[in-house]
Amino acid sequence: MADVRSRNEIVANDGTTYITFGANSGQYTINQADVGRELIVKVARSTGNGGVTKAVLDAVIGYITTAHGSAGAGDSAFTVAAVGTATGIAYVNSTATEAVFLRVQGTGDLTVADADTGIANVAVTIEAIFTPAK
Repeated sequence: MADVRSRNEIVANDGTTYITFGANSGQYTINQADVGRELIVKVARSTGNGGVTKAVLDAVIGYITTAHGSAGAGDSAFTVAAVGTATGIAYVNSTATEAVFLRVQGTGDLTVADADTGIANVAVTIEAIFTPAK
């Protein structure tokens, strides 16, 4: 079969070009449902500091799901859509867990520091951002 990614594909019976395939065909896109933005957030804490326990995770989720600061100047409240681990298994409340990933949805900014959660030695980072296609 011919590689149609770099040429026009004639589909109509009268010979007119129906679809033009170009350089972007077959490429990856950053897109998701129209929910504002989706972020993949990593919550990490070494086992030497107690790991990511349920108390740690609850504190981080509590902060993420609450708006902070004045309107337009602080973080927005996000909705937690999923919780998981890097290995794809469900999170289990364990001190052996060093990282937990959250898929959160919202429209604004998100920053989380140790002082925000009230728990020391917790690193919360945004690993990926997905925005709706315009």
